[in-house]
Amino acid sequence: MNADVIAASARPAYRDVNVLRWLTAYTASVTGDVVYFLALSWAATRTGGPSQVGLVVAAGALPRAVFMLGGGVVADRFGPRRVAVVSDAVRCAVILAAAAAAMLASPSVWLLATVALIFGVVDAVFMPAVGALPPRITAPEQLARVQGMRGLSIRLSNAVGPLLAGTVLVMGGAAGAFTAAGVLFALSLVTLLTVRISSSAEVSQRASVWRELGDGLRYIRRHRMLAPLVTVIGLSEMCFSGPVATGLVLLADERGWGASGMGWIASAFSVGAAASALLLTVATRIPRAGPAMCAALLATAAGAVALGNAPSLPIAVVFGSLIGLTSGFTTTLTGALVQTETDPRYLGRVTAVTTLCTLGLAPVLFPAVGITVALWGADMFFIGCGTICLLAAALSVCVPVIRRAELQPPRFTSPTGR
Repeated sequence: MNADVIAASARPAYRDVNVLRWLTAYTASVTGDVVYFLALSWAATRTGGPSQVGLVVAAGALPRAVFMLGGGVVADRFGPRRVAVVSDAVRCAVILAAAAAAMLASPSVWLLATVALIFGVVDAVFMPAVGALPPRITAPEQLARVQGMRGLSIRLSNAVGPLLAGTVLVMGGAAGAFTAAGVLFALSLVTLLTVRISSSAEVSQRASVWRELGDGLRYIRRHRMLAPLVTVIGLSEMCFSGPVATGLVLLADERGWGASGMGWIASAFSVGAAASALLLTVATRIPRAGPAMCAALLATAAGAVALGNAPSLPIAVVFGSLIGLTSGFTTTLTGALVQTETDPRYLGRVTAVTTLCTLGLAPVLFPAVGITVALWGADMFFIGCGTICLLAAALSVCVPVIRRAELQPPRFTSPTGR
């Protein structure tokens, strides 16, 4: 690391100006994502009706999932900071162009689908790059705190973004909302340019893209910690990266709790997740990280089943806050473990794989939510979520290297992690 990064790494992450710059850029980016997505959905609804919204959203979600792994290769080949800056600039330009088009005339469904397609491809490059930056801007022992700060950033963005989108949509329509999203991406870009990283981090590789991708996947498969840990992440996040939100809507409707009941449960989930992120942000250390993660997974599994079978709304709110707390803890801890264990040369590709597990595959699962609830009821859906989470907990307990995992700097001696 360079001298400035070394000096800053001695401070807690929440007092490190360099980390705070990255966090500001990340927060602006996530908030921009929320505003952009709502503006896109709103414009598609007004232009083509509800039936066209799925087409437009899928036009962005599909390429993001398909190209996510390739985005990790690009981040490792050219350096995550450089890739994040360039892709952020492209995102900003695309959304501001969409705003200009919306000002001139009512955008067609095909124009919106094209914007979503381009944005999805660029987002597949940006997400692994910006996610791979923390180990390059702080010390390994601060990564849990950084992941906690990232969790707080996501919760803040998800709270502020819809309010901002609603305000600008009322005042300026889709053009105003696209402009607001573009301004947020511009803020993210400018802030990213000020982030300092270790001088040895920018490593360019010369192999073909396919060979580098295969090399990254083999690295994960052969790594004694990452191989099972990525599987745990995929199982634990399969339901809680999006499908649970749809499940909450259907549960509230089935039980007659209405939209306000759904809102109370969703808010309790967010508060619980924010509480876990705050706890991990200020904690001096996390002893016995592996057993703590296993316990959180078991609690999440039990909480999901209890939520689906809650006899009243207040009890459902309590269990909603519980699974928000425990699933948020697991997400933060697994993220820190991945970044602590991964050789920096592979961090973009590993981040791409974990991001694909948590976000890229979520759209594929949404239809399964509706089918499950329609056939067997909302309680069965949450039992299924609990069962999947229980499998993640069982895997964590059965794999010794995860069960004994600690957040400490690893030794990069071989791809197998030995």
